[in-house]
Amino acid sequence: MSGGRRHGAWIEGMAAGNRGFTLIELMVAMLLGLIVTAGVISVFLANQDVYRTNEALGDVQDSSRVAFETMAINIRAAGLVGCANNGQVANVLPEGPGHGGNAWWADWNNALRGYGEGTAADPALNPDNQVPGTDSLMTLEAGDSGMSIAANDSGAGTFTLDEVDANVDLQPGDAMIVCDPDHAALFRATSYDSAGKTVGYAPQGSLSNCSIGLGYPTVCTPAGTAYTFGANASLASLVASDWYIGKNPDGGSSLYRVSVDTGTGESSAQEMVRNVDQMDITYHQSPQPSYVEASKVTDWSKVDAVAVTFKVQSTDTRAGTDAKPIERSFVMTATVRNRVN
Repeated sequence: MSGGRRHGAWIEGMAAGNRGFTLIELMVAMLLGLIVTAGVISVFLANQDVYRTNEALGDVQDSSRVAFETMAINIRAAGLVGCANNGQVANVLPEGPGHGGNAWWADWNNALRGYGEGTAADPALNPDNQVPGTDSLMTLEAGDSGMSIAANDSGAGTFTLDEVDANVDLQPGDAMIVCDPDHAALFRATSYDSAGKTVGYAPQGSLSNCSIGLGYPTVCTPAGTAYTFGANASLASLVASDWYIGKNPDGGSSLYRVSVDTGTGESSAQEMVRNVDQMDITYHQSPQPSYVEASKVTDWSKVDAVAVTFKVQSTDTRAGTDAKPIERSFVMTATVRNRVN
């Protein structure tokens, strides 16, 4: 009998050990599981928001840096002829002011000029494409594809080059700058012979240079002011640029750069940096102590530094608070190198 009782107790113990969870225990376990899951999800979402914000901030900073670097190149080189910086420039371009022309890219007197509220309209821009209330800036400079001159036949109006760089895309009709330590001259290349390494500039019709002489000061007559550039004088293409905030194809705004084909006079706008909403430009005019807006500059030839403020927006339009894009303002200052000592 004692053995039977022990066997029955063992069966009851086994039954008690195999008993499942109660409903309350299951509900408590499910609640704890939900709390843990909710915590994991909240951490994941928070990390996702942090990543999105950091990525958007990086996007804004990258865009502002590209905008500054590309625009500063033209500002620093504005008015640069490649040789002396004494301000003596002869301009015989047919579109220049000395020949009765009014092309903005042929007026070396405005090698750097800004436009904004209170100024005349920027002649390089289509006002329908520019974002209202934004400033613009035009610059002229000698290009970086400088060539060295071996000889100058001032009577025939030709330059003979030391070498011809195969990468230089020089075409007859292009506006060019020649300079030596005495002065610089703007003219139109009327011919180009890469085999003979010669560039011609003799007047050939109404769209050619206003004189064969490239001396300083400019005299727009057939003979002009006689001058012969010596060996090792520098020859480069004229580069004209205009920076502005325009409307992009996606309905937003971008930083644009206008460039000019000086052979045909046709201009084209290239989108440089997207999501730039605002550009405010101020100028330092020597010897004034402070920066002023374009309408208060009295002598553009004395502007030796430019301060540009950009307002840049993130590409991710939901990265900021209230599911809006992140916006930041950045300020850049660039010095006009040939106007400072």
